[in-house]
Amino acid sequence: MFTKGDILFVEGQEACGASVIRSGRVKLSASSADGKQLILRMAEEGQAIGLPGTITGKPYEVTAEALERTQVNFVRRGEFLQFLRKHSDAALRVATMLCHIYHATYQEVKYLSLSTSAPEKLARFVLDLAEVSTRDNGPIPTTLALTHEEIGEMIGSSRETVTRLFSTFKKKQWLELRGSTLIVKNRKALQELVQD
Repeated sequence: MFTKGDILFVEGQEACGASVIRSGRVKLSASSADGKQLILRMAEEGQAIGLPGTITGKPYEVTAEALERTQVNFVRRGEFLQFLRKHSDAALRVATMLCHIYHATYQEVKYLSLSTSAPEKLARFVLDLAEVSTRDNGPIPTTLALTHEEIGEMIGSSRETVTRLFSTFKKKQWLELRGSTLIVKNRKALQELVQD
């Protein structure tokens, strides 16, 4: 059992196995030499962490930190690889998980590289979060499980910038925040901001 702030593994540490989150949330981040942190993704209940290093034998590429009380099941590298060799259906499922990790990393690169401004980065983040809805421009409710600081670390901005931009987007009636519920009210305006 891990409590908030506990480290499960550290970037650069020898990969000794993978973990499946039974409950809680884990932040996966990378740090620069000057201590700046970039959140690559949040892992939640049912998701596996430490897979790339466990499979390749290379060091963990990220630091995993519990964001709340978190319980995980840990499988040592040797046992895990042996299990995958014997069970092709499990190996295919792990391949699918690795594709999801790739997609999440791609999204992060998109926020940081393709967006030229903080408003565009946040608009891209909000649109990706609301992607599940197929409605064109109507209200789209989405659960926002991240703090403004965590969103800032994902898009390469400060917490203050994220808070200010959410306020600006709200004043323009592009979105609305009700507790942890984010409602996209004007998807078209956000899309135009991303395309400019």
